Amino acid sequence: MTQAPLEAVFCGLEPTAVWAHFATLCRIPRQSKAEGRLRDELRQWALARGLVTRIDAAGNLVIRKPASAGREQAPAVVLQAHLDMVCQKTPETSHDYSRDPIRPVRRDGWLLAEGTTLGADNGIGVALILAVLEDASLPHGPLEALLTVDEEAGMGGARGLQGGLLQGRLLLNLDTEEWGELFLGCAGGLDVDVQREGRPAPLPEGFEVWRIELHGLRGGHSGVDIHAERGNAIKLLVRVLRGLERRWPLRLAELGGGSARNALPREASAIVALPAGQGDALAAGLAAWQSLLRQELCGVDEGLSIRCTPAAARHLMSGAEQAIWLASLHAAPHGVRRRSLKVPGVVETSNNLGIVALTPAHGACHFMVRSLLDSGSSALADEIVSLFALSGTTAEKGGHYPGWEPNPASPLLALCQSVYRREYGAEARVQVIHAGLECGLIAANYPDLDMLSFGPTIRGAHAPGEGVEIATVGHAWKLLKAILAAVGAPASGER
Repeated sequence: MTQAPLEAVFCGLEPTAVWAHFATLCRIPRQSKAEGRLRDELRQWALARGLVTRIDAAGNLVIRKPASAGREQAPAVVLQAHLDMVCQKTPETSHDYSRDPIRPVRRDGWLLAEGTTLGADNGIGVALILAVLEDASLPHGPLEALLTVDEEAGMGGARGLQGGLLQGRLLLNLDTEEWGELFLGCAGGLDVDVQREGRPAPLPEGFEVWRIELHGLRGGHSGVDIHAERGNAIKLLVRVLRGLERRWPLRLAELGGGSARNALPREASAIVALPAGQGDALAAGLAAWQSLLRQELCGVDEGLSIRCTPAAARHLMSGAEQAIWLASLHAAPHGVRRRSLKVPGVVETSNNLGIVALTPAHGACHFMVRSLLDSGSSALADEIVSLFALSGTTAEKGGHYPGWEPNPASPLLALCQSVYRREYGAEARVQVIHAGLECGLIAANYPDLDMLSFGPTIRGAHAPGEGVEIATVGHAWKLLKAILAAVGAPASGER
């Protein structure tokens, strides 16, 4: 089927400027750690408009826009978003994130991607900022756009941000995903990387090799969606393999699943060896597992599917290595550990077993731990390290980033609440998000910055089918303009 040009998809969408910039982002690949082409194009775009730019040592792009007439003395505002996106796709999708454009579609008031992630996280935030930079009609004080890199793969841009680079006193982060909510804090977190060397074993005589695939799960953002009790393909497949071990002398050759530390794993597969002639029994056993797991995940992940197909393997994991890995992964934590007692309705501490890759010669897996309390994420990470230490497996903590501690007395919050109330005749909900934002890391170098985050409604971030609600992009644009107009407005109440 011929795909519609990008221009046709965005035709008629308002606000025009915001969607035009998002269309540009859809055209230019922007994987984490490979944002250079997009960053350089945006820099040239800014220079062509007479704006001052700078790329810092971490690769972040800063664009400065002078105040509009009469607003020179207003507090400077930093507008912040990240350039990279999570690159996830369904198995049947041939999309190449290093070269192919994102192909969104419009459906029932949403702009979404089919078979891939959309990149609305955080492309819409970037598009909102670019629209502000090019609009000569907006009243505002001095502006700095901070467009960071490598947010999704470790927050490398924010982590490497230099002190003294930013001049602003207020910061608006445009990287949250629920319209009508003003975010004042977020979880921090860290990674646990597990590595273990193996010793390949030969395929026994009289064994057949099969590939088992578990797929069809919804996946999602490991911070935003962790509370939804969606299935983790790695954990579920390990459970199935442990069950099969009780029935046959199953031998494992490979196990793989997940592709991003901050995405709930949607698919996993294993290559196993069984005594010859067990193919029909294996298929029947997997069908029974599929029925059981669909029942357990009813209302959440009924699309789960498990199938087996003939495969080939020359070497297997040793029996000892197989026992260590399957027992450890089976026992490893995943999901919500604790809900906050201070912030009702918000997860305090969680963990995502996001990636596993086991072969006869080597094994590795990756956990991402989040918590509103640094002590909470550290304690859960220590449990994971201790679990693997029981088998002499190397597990190392790293990549810590601090949470963003809420400040209910924030003057910026009070201003934004007032503007929201004036523009929409309702109260904005003040929230703390379990996902990680760059605000905590930025605050480490800029402790005096008054910060707040908001954005349009995005669903399915970090998973294929990600979508953004079109109307809420217009709402976010209206609110952003009104906030900038209100910062340092003359006493007459210029709007």
